[in-house]
Amino acid sequence: MVIRDESGLDDPVGRSLLGHHARFARRLGHAATYQPGVVTFCALSAGAEEAGWGDLARLLGPGGFADMFSCPATPPSGWEPVFRLEGRQMIWAGGSRPGQPSSGTDVVELGADSVPEMLDLVARAEPGPFGARTHELGTYLGVRANGRLVAMAGERLRPPGWTEISAVCTSPEARGRGHAARLVSALVARIVARGERPFLHVAEANTGAIALYERLGFHTREHVTFQGFTAP
Repeated sequence: MVIRDESGLDDPVGRSLLGHHARFARRLGHAATYQPGVVTFCALSAGAEEAGWGDLARLLGPGGFADMFSCPATPPSGWEPVFRLEGRQMIWAGGSRPGQPSSGTDVVELGADSVPEMLDLVARAEPGPFGARTHELGTYLGVRANGRLVAMAGERLRPPGWTEISAVCTSPEARGRGHAARLVSALVARIVARGERPFLHVAEANTGAIALYERLGFHTREHVTFQGFTAP
């Protein structure tokens, strides 16, 4: 595999909003965020963080939520912390082949007509941030069992040369059947086929998911801290 420039992974939100996801961006000065309903992630221009926080406050409005994802910048006084979560960024370096569907299941591509089901699954499985328009960022695949959506995964951030795999989740009653491995493997194949390289983010406490991703050929690039704040 061709070794790709990894610099975009240091600021995956900002680089996505400047490139593949520019059509989803809202901007003001040195701050940017996604349109409502897509995702809540925000980014500040490199080297202009001080001015960026002021621009972001005006962009979001008083009390607006700033999901800074893995941005390490520290906000000035007046910004109230909402959450802090330790995690890691993992990149794909080759791995196993996709598994075969279990009996009675069907892997499908999910679109706008599947959003109610996707939001219901997210509420039950809690994979992380996912909104009514998140599916617009890339391809989302799902597994149905007896007609019901029980697992899904899809593409989210798109810094140059890379695609993030996200929203990997399985309904509690359908876990342990290999759905997540099959969906991630299918997405890896799609991403690699178009000449890009997969990466993902995972909470440090989710040791089961980390072990799965390692079996599928991912390795840790760096440890990150996810943070969110309320604008003054």
